[in-house]
Amino acid sequence: MSKELFGKNAVITGSSRGIGRAIAEGLAKQGAAVVINFGTDKTAAGETVAAITSAGGKAISIQADVSKVSGQQRNH
Repeated sequence: MSKELFGKNAVITGSSRGIGRAIAEGLAKQGAAVVINFGTDKTAAGETVAAITSAGGKAISIQADVSKVSGQQRNH
């Protein structure tokens, strides 16, 4: 496992499957701690986290719909 990204954090949306999962696994292999974002498939997200942690990486999963803004920030 490379340590090129050691100490860095990455949030990857849609990373419980497919291309997102491959990106998350690649970043973890380079030493980044990754957040697996998923919309509905908690099982797939858990499998991705397990694959990363069993290979010595750091990962957690968080369910969030990033396609919608839940609040607005206003400048005062």
